[in-house]
Amino acid sequence: MPAYVLRLWMPDRPGALGAVASRIGAVRGDVVGIEILERGAGRAIDELVVELPEEDLLPLLVREVGQVDGVDVEDVRPAPDLLRDPRLDALAAAARLVAASSPEDLVDELVDRTGQDFEADWVVLLDVEGPAVTAASGGHPPVAWLAAFAGGAAHMRPGAGPDDVSWAAMPVAGLSLFLGRQGRPFRARERHQVAAIADIADARWAELAWREARVSHPSSA
Repeated sequence: MPAYVLRLWMPDRPGALGAVASRIGAVRGDVVGIEILERGAGRAIDELVVELPEEDLLPLLVREVGQVDGVDVEDVRPAPDLLRDPRLDALAAAARLVAASSPEDLVDELVDRTGQDFEADWVVLLDVEGPAVTAASGGHPPVAWLAAFAGGAAHMRPGAGPDDVSWAAMPVAGLSLFLGRQGRPFRARERHQVAAIADIADARWAELAWREARVSHPSSA
């Protein structure tokens, strides 16, 4: 049965989600997942995973949902073959980072996991002192652009800047984590998740760096 992820802007009031669910049911769709990505100023941004009995019903589904008062469809995309629970994904990512046995394994794991979990088009870990790319995937912006962004982002309010880029600092490691994707902005919850996983990776980096220093200089440990 085909499934799709609908990202919706909705009025943040009682009954709004029920009205959307009613329209989905009218086209024989079934809501099998929901995630609240952002709330504020009387609006909410939600992602709904909807199963349809037929692919041909997707245009009708989008039209029906868009007719609900105050609802706008931001994005529609096929759901992953294996439906994910973002909370379990976050725990799995944390477990993999904590299990990393070296800084090299840690940065590779961080790039791989964030790329998958946030469906990013590109991921970069930038050494801010270089500046230089420590690890990356996808076609990312130039190093100079990333370095300038990191320098400016440190003085921005949370969520400011381009909405197609998410950034988090790893001060112990001296790294900055960047994620980018086209056509689907990063929302508040996703940005908080990116910051949290960067904090976990930075803490693990500190442990691994201490361990390596102890092995290299046992008398000073």
